[in-house]
Amino acid sequence: MEVKIGVQNAARELSVDTDNEPDVVLASLDTALKDDSLFTITDSKGHTVAVPADKVAYLYFNADTGRKVGFGLTS
Repeated sequence: MEVKIGVQNAARELSVDTDNEPDVVLASLDTALKDDSLFTITDSKGHTVAVPADKVAYLYFNADTGRKVGFGLTS
């Protein structure tokens, strides 16, 4: 699943491909906000991204549905 992280005062968003479910990611952000610490997420290759939790503007979850192949759809 792809998670896009919007960071306050940053022109671009961070994109992380992770194996975690959205509920797990949201719980991690909630815990980081309560503890006033870093929000960390690990991608599917084992790399970790850390952002100050209070600077996270939004999270956007995009499920991997695969790519359509071909020039057009036939019915």
